[in-house]
Amino acid sequence: MERKLPLKETIALGFFMFALFLGAGNIIFPPLLGQQAGESLLSAIIGFLVTGVGLPVLAVFTIARSGGDLNDLSKRVHPTFAKIFPVIIYLTIGPFFGIPRTGTVTYEIGVAPFLSNESSMGLFISTFVFFLITFWLALNPAKLVDRVGKILTPLLLLLILVISIRGFSSPIGSIGEAVGKYRDGAFFGGFVEGYLTMDAIAALVFGVVVINRVQEMGIKTASAVRSYTIKAGIIAGAGLSFVYISLSYIGATSVEGVGMQENGGAILSVVTSLLFGPFGSIILALVITGACLTTSVGLVAACGEYLSQRFTRLSYPVVVTILCLFSFTMANLGLSQLISVSIPLLISIYPIAIILILLSLLQSYIPVSRAVYIGAIIGAGIVSIYDGFTTAGIEVASISTALIFIPLYTNGLGWLLPSIVGGLLGFLFQYARLFNWVASSK
Repeated sequence: MERKLPLKETIALGFFMFALFLGAGNIIFPPLLGQQAGESLLSAIIGFLVTGVGLPVLAVFTIARSGGDLNDLSKRVHPTFAKIFPVIIYLTIGPFFGIPRTGTVTYEIGVAPFLSNESSMGLFISTFVFFLITFWLALNPAKLVDRVGKILTPLLLLLILVISIRGFSSPIGSIGEAVGKYRDGAFFGGFVEGYLTMDAIAALVFGVVVINRVQEMGIKTASAVRSYTIKAGIIAGAGLSFVYISLSYIGATSVEGVGMQENGGAILSVVTSLLFGPFGSIILALVITGACLTTSVGLVAACGEYLSQRFTRLSYPVVVTILCLFSFTMANLGLSQLISVSIPLLISIYPIAIILILLSLLQSYIPVSRAVYIGAIIGAGIVSIYDGFTTAGIEVASISTALIFIPLYTNGLGWLLPSIVGGLLGFLFQYARLFNWVASSK
């Protein structure tokens, strides 16, 4: 008979997925949103949850229901697309951006505040230890659920819970006024902020990691694997929602005590000091370090499994070693340059990933032709790739002027309408081909 996971194991699996998503950015974004949204916090946080939690959970559902991975989803577009797009995804959110950043953020927020003088040696030692631990945890992916889901994540959640309880029970001040984009249209402001977390891309990667862990736990049938993966996604989504709501409220009630800050890290740093005194910096350092470490381990494991399968001459331990050494080097030497290249790449590929997720989810219920995939992705890609070039400082004034007339372009969603139009054209093309085939066969 098929083995059934006890509730404890299912929760640990959900905690594991939650920890993979919860990086430093996910902790720093909500307090700033709370400060700026102020009295419009409810509308703003609902918008943020739609894209910051909804999209990643949908991506997990898509991977689970398809029974495949990012390669399989990409093949629905075209075999050539499947050879290029997944590699770009894994390298960008892995060694070219995500993994090195976890090491530097851990140093900047978790280590540097306790040093009398910041130095390159401090960064070197901090990132060396960080990636050594990452290497050790990621080296045996079969034990990740036990080490991350059962140990690290509960500790991380406990620390966040302590901050949240204190923030709700003893708020620094009252909720302030909305500013900027949150004065009018707070929901949409939060919607765009959640979209910018880029977690939907991470879900395409982490979903497969969780599927592999489910199978290693003795679950073999496709329906059972899908069921447990979806349950893990729901638990992870609930955990993320709790973190976002709690930290955004702390940010919304912080203005009287800390003033308007430029980023969420500064807000949390001052707030935790006010709430917990000298222990505040220690609590925040532990939270950021834990969040960065679990995300780093998840990204290394995901990239290691994918690249060792894609390039079969390289074993998983060898790939993990290369990833950790490369990330350690870039965290110390060239992260800023990598980020300058990686962010335009992320902006270019994120809308494409969203369209791939939505169409693949739709295909779970009704047939979606390759022509629709191609049309929709080309439509989104034309705008998103240009946005990527613009972010990199490469801009053509006439094109930018023309794109402004596309609905939602100034809100970062200019790719949406072209994608819909492209998908419809693909549908009409497929319908015309079918009509011609039927006519010729008579």
